[in-house]
Amino acid sequence: MKKIIIWVAAALSLLSLSACSNGKSSQKDNRDLLKTPINKDVTTMGTYIKVTVYDKDKEAAVDKALKLPVEYNKLTTVNQSGSQIDDINQNAGIKPVKVDASVYELVKAGYNYSAKDLGYDITIGSLTSLWNIGMDNARKPAQSEIDQVLPLINYHDIKFNDKNQTIYLTKKGVRLDLGSIVKGFVAMKMVDSLKKDGVTTGIVNLGSSSIYVIGHSPRGADSPWTIGIKNPNDPTGTQMGIIEASNEHVNTSGIYERYLEVDGHKYSHILNPKTGYPFENDIASITLLISGKDKTNGDGLSTMIYAMGTKKGYEYVEKLKNVEAVFVDKNNKVYITPGLKDKFQLSEKTSFKIENITNLK
Repeated sequence: MKKIIIWVAAALSLLSLSACSNGKSSQKDNRDLLKTPINKDVTTMGTYIKVTVYDKDKEAAVDKALKLPVEYNKLTTVNQSGSQIDDINQNAGIKPVKVDASVYELVKAGYNYSAKDLGYDITIGSLTSLWNIGMDNARKPAQSEIDQVLPLINYHDIKFNDKNQTIYLTKKGVRLDLGSIVKGFVAMKMVDSLKKDGVTTGIVNLGSSSIYVIGHSPRGADSPWTIGIKNPNDPTGTQMGIIEASNEHVNTSGIYERYLEVDGHKYSHILNPKTGYPFENDIASITLLISGKDKTNGDGLSTMIYAMGTKKGYEYVEKLKNVEAVFVDKNNKVYITPGLKDKFQLSEKTSFKIENITNLK
């Protein structure tokens, strides 16, 4: 009998947060902040979601923001029937389905990433439901099963009607799966909601792999938040490095987030829509730092870049505005894009070493 082990807990502890800074604030801090922040959380979208706010009298704003992931989970989940995404999937090849404006916007965002043809496709649902990595019934499917669903993965089979706000999957069996982008999308909505309600200093943390920091840390007007990046070889233990962020989104993807182990081989949850199997490349983890001014979905972007491998992924990030990255490969070599030179430092120097990307073939 094949030995199958499912690991999922590590995804909840990819990053750790701190309001501390190594330096002292040099600017006068005019913010009237709480010494003990407002902390509230909810478990939904298959993860633990926490909002931390240091501004006074913002309990209602926090409660309002935490309603968003609950609402989006009901609208977009594919793990239970009744959601609008499930309705779209059930009517594939039958009829268009009218959806809420927020769902329409989300699927459009996933389509736009897919249209880049860089190893990402939101019509991968028929394949992810075969593997079910992260679920109790995860398994390695037979090659015949994979061959059967591969023709059903094609974002060209999604048709939008902007006037009627409908989405139609033109071929029976095609299935959307928005798990790779929905957390980042919802995080941005939560941040927008908090800022509109006057929040200047806080954290939105979706399962630790998708984190937004609002403003500077409460330590000072020019003191950044510090975020610990977990060791991909020991995601529940030591930190590999520290990254500084202010008004930015920090997103991490890695092979250790969720995986299925069969006969000693670990299969990552990040599946290749071309082969039907998890991507096999040199990346152990990738962390993106995205400016809060940018509406790029970090979840979708990190998944797409992961598919490229370190060399091509690094070169792709260099062409983007407002995006920086930390790549950790399977040989414990770390590659950071130029904009992070003064924002990142290794905390585990015995195992990891910062390398120059030009040395990578």
